[in-house]
Amino acid sequence: GSATLVFSTVDIAKGDVTSAQREADIVVEREFRVGLQEQLYIEPQGAIAFPEADGTIRVIGSLQCPYYVHRALKRALKLTDQQAVVVQAETGGGFGGKEEYPSIVAVHAALLARKAGRPVRLIYDRHEDLAATTKRHPGVIRHRTGVKKDGTLVFQDIEVVLDGGAYCTLTPVVLSRAAIHAAGAYSCPNVRIRARAVATNTPPNGAFRGFGAPQSLFAAELMVEHVAERLGRSSVDLRRLWMLRLGDTTATGQVLTESVGSELVLDAALKAAPPIRPSAHPTIRRGRGLSLVFHGSGFTGSGEKKLQGTIGFEALADGTFRILTASTEIGQGTKTIFCQLAADALGVGLDKVALAPQDTSLVPDSGPTVASRTAMIVGRLVQEAATEIKERLKREKAPLRVEKSYIQPDSIHWDETTYQGDAYPVYAWACTIADVDVDMTTGEVRVTDLVTAVDCGKALHPVMAEGQIEGGCLQAVGWATIEEIKMKDGGYQNDRLATYLIPTALDAPRIRAILVENPYSRGPFGAKGIGELPMDGPAPAIIAAIHDATGVWLDEIPATPEKVLAACASR
Repeated sequence: GSATLVFSTVDIAKGDVTSAQREADIVVEREFRVGLQEQLYIEPQGAIAFPEADGTIRVIGSLQCPYYVHRALKRALKLTDQQAVVVQAETGGGFGGKEEYPSIVAVHAALLARKAGRPVRLIYDRHEDLAATTKRHPGVIRHRTGVKKDGTLVFQDIEVVLDGGAYCTLTPVVLSRAAIHAAGAYSCPNVRIRARAVATNTPPNGAFRGFGAPQSLFAAELMVEHVAERLGRSSVDLRRLWMLRLGDTTATGQVLTESVGSELVLDAALKAAPPIRPSAHPTIRRGRGLSLVFHGSGFTGSGEKKLQGTIGFEALADGTFRILTASTEIGQGTKTIFCQLAADALGVGLDKVALAPQDTSLVPDSGPTVASRTAMIVGRLVQEAATEIKERLKREKAPLRVEKSYIQPDSIHWDETTYQGDAYPVYAWACTIADVDVDMTTGEVRVTDLVTAVDCGKALHPVMAEGQIEGGCLQAVGWATIEEIKMKDGGYQNDRLATYLIPTALDAPRIRAILVENPYSRGPFGAKGIGELPMDGPAPAIIAAIHDATGVWLDEIPATPEKVLAACASR
């Protein structure tokens, strides 16, 4: 056979799958496939580079992580910390697509600016952006699950293969999160997860909201459906039997000590789901599906420890305060919640607190705006810094400045080599119920309603938390139903907005977000990260709903009309 270049492998083992196979009465095997997806932020990739005196290059760009770009500029152009200046411009969404790629755009602009001695503006048009930038990793996930006749979960044997494309980018980190979430939100004594990411002759894939977890959770959730069907019992009952609860141990051996919302979100979603109305149209069949997922908040393993995100906080002479952080506002509400947290801790009005510009010459490196970490990790630092300044102002006069860095709690232990231990500081949980209409003549799937209950720890700003959930759900609906990228000769065939379809307002289901507050002791006011979680649940729920409507199981997304018709015809 031909050599396969493997970018990264992850092996996770718990118990002993080999000997556990003898205890299982029933073994269910299934293979699932998930497709590419484009982030489709509002404005395409772009940067402006200004050459300044003493070799300084100042770059203003649409980006998520100023210090990632800063590091790339220093390396590419041999600049000092001071000579590389990166400023984030207003950014209309990133979803991971503005995490790493802006470094390429910035370096290209900076190189031209240095050569020309003039400012250079480099902005991709949408077609270039779609053709060249990183997408969500497609994957093939195989499950073998063993159970007893009474439904007891005996073993899970899982193989994950993600397609990294031609260059490595962030693939190892995506694979890591995919592997850790691959067993789903369930407690199983014997687990074997073998994950690898391979190179292919296609454009590289990279960061996208959920970061590998939506891919592996899609398979994990549908496996619950297939095992339940084999056992002849409801998949909701099976989830109740299997779900991780307080004190249980995950596949990496992490003991869940607090803020486990599995049962809370399941109950809340079931309670809120409207009665199913029969279809009035003879060719349209209705169906309902459910999923239960979890998502690790913050960086994986010792990521936050290595990062040691730092923020600055200033009390100014005029009685106002300034937050200095590299965490960016990309439409998700960073500016608002940081100012809320600070004003609350100081006991002053919101008008007294400002956020300094995200400019590397002004603000410290608080880490990238990724990984559902901004509110929970950096927000907590803002809260602590404001509290400290308030105490100091009792004894000292403004101006004052404090810096706060993340310190990993002693209770968190992670072994990078064996993938054992506390993979995340805490998990957020969600249960999603999807209702679909399937047109049996055209194969078209329309998601009509989504009810999703999310354990967010504490909603710092309920309206924005609901906005995050609604946006993530809609992105997941697109991935599950209509967002399909066709490949030809290693390139994308449909690399324009005319042919790459995303859900519009007319395609959007009614979405009901229910915020379940189950506080996490180390989050600000108990908050947990929920930026990515909404991306995880809808796709498997939609596939289960299609089965409920038509009686056929799809093992692949997107569930395009062609695939639905083919599945119904071959039944």
